[in-house]
Amino acid sequence: MLQLNLPSSQFRVKQTEKGYFIFDRFRKRWVKLTPEEWVRQHFLVYLVENKGYPEALMAVEQQLNLHGMNKRCDAVLYDIQAKPLLIIELKAPNISINQAVFDQVAVYNAKLKVDYFMISNGLDHYCCRVNTETASYEFFEEIPNYNELIDFVNNESNN
Repeated sequence: MLQLNLPSSQFRVKQTEKGYFIFDRFRKRWVKLTPEEWVRQHFLVYLVENKGYPEALMAVEQQLNLHGMNKRCDAVLYDIQAKPLLIIELKAPNISINQAVFDQVAVYNAKLKVDYFMISNGLDHYCCRVNTETASYEFFEEIPNYNELIDFVNNESNN
């Protein structure tokens, strides 16, 4: 698999007659190793191990029903009251992060109503706050650690 712009991590990978599989520690099962899955595993482990995000508050492949259609967010971070805080959308390294990707997350957000998005293809990473007043995104210079994100959330709710 391609080297990503993320710290290296150790993963359990196996080969079967059906191809390569990686053990997903979040879903506690083996999943097909695709380029997007390679990014998902690296990015989520990066958030947990390098940025302090609680693994127990992450839902991977979160299913949503939007207008009678089943959709799936790559990951959603919840607060301790089980309220969604952050949508995480991940793409394969060969997929560029463009407006269509942000639009995809905005569709998920019609259901979840969060204020923060993270988007990565393993090479380029974005974290932004949704400004509903101006219908725009306010980008962070880098991915915040968990405590910084919670501080942002708490400061917004106090304003």
